[in-house]
Amino acid sequence: MLCDNCKERDSVVTLTRSNADGVVTEEHLCERCAIERGIETHIAQPKQPLADFIGALHKQLPASPHDSGRCGFCSGTLRDFRSTGRLGCPYCYATFEATLRDWLRRIHGNSKHVGKRYQPPVPLVEEGATVLAELRDRLRRAVEQEQFEEAARLRDQIKVLE
Repeated sequence: MLCDNCKERDSVVTLTRSNADGVVTEEHLCERCAIERGIETHIAQPKQPLADFIGALHKQLPASPHDSGRCGFCSGTLRDFRSTGRLGCPYCYATFEATLRDWLRRIHGNSKHVGKRYQPPVPLVEEGATVLAELRDRLRRAVEQEQFEEAARLRDQIKVLE
């Protein structure tokens, strides 16, 4: 299929658009026309900047007496960590603690976090408001079903919460 824009080269990208009315349009573009519109036409290989950084750091650091050894749970080594940038399991943190602390101290100047702490966002709907809304809904249903004793009990609960 030829490019809808230049009508010269084969299309390699299908651009599908949907407007506010729900009308869907497809446009077939060649690689050059897609690049002109700012559309990336190739998938980049995932990079491992942490592994690269650790590898470069390892070349600069002298060997530590704690470097030898394996994790007793997953049999992972520091060599595995250096090559992938990931530890094998949670027990690796305890096994290689001395070396990891030394690396953190050299990289960051400290082995403990000294920055801001994460504060989770405040929930938008407070719990009391949802309980009150639920009680009002149950009161409405009780009145509709002519269960007046239950409705009176729910009304009293709502007054206490308000």
